[in-house]
Amino acid sequence: MKFITGDLSGLFIIEPKIFVDDRGCFYETFSKTIFEKNTGFSGDFVQDNESISYKNVLRGLHFQDPPHAQAKLVRVTEGKVLDVAVDIRKGSSTYGQYQAILLSAENKRMFFIPEGFAHGFVALTERVVFNYKCSNLYHPEAERGIIWNDPTLGIDWKTEGPIVSEKDRKLANFDKFVSLF
Repeated sequence: MKFITGDLSGLFIIEPKIFVDDRGCFYETFSKTIFEKNTGFSGDFVQDNESISYKNVLRGLHFQDPPHAQAKLVRVTEGKVLDVAVDIRKGSSTYGQYQAILLSAENKRMFFIPEGFAHGFVALTERVVFNYKCSNLYHPEAERGIIWNDPTLGIDWKTEGPIVSEKDRKLANFDKFVSLF
């Protein structure tokens, strides 16, 4: 696996080594030892999630407050998304900045997002299967978010007229947000 340091401290893009022959391909998607050595993340992933989204569905920007914060290792097994992580660590020099990357079944990239980041994605193909490894269980009372189209953040989602849930349309603007990280 190749670990590429993200634009913001703590983020990593992971490119698996893919073995291809006339039967198909094989690649390792996770090794705790290799992952910890390259990211410094020594926690455990305790919950795996999968979502299916259709073109222009935008999910996010989500996170859980401490002590229920989640680090996430995400990847796409069908389709293509623009995946976004926003730094919400108030002591960070990149607070309020984001990184966006393309994840797809074709490029097989993974994105590691540590605690202290809001996360979201938009489906760029007709159907997307999105997988998450999470370092903490889902706790609805700790769930928070930032509105996807916040003018302070200025995220270019690469889509016109995204489909956003009612819940996500009611999320707070970044300038009204108080970080607990």
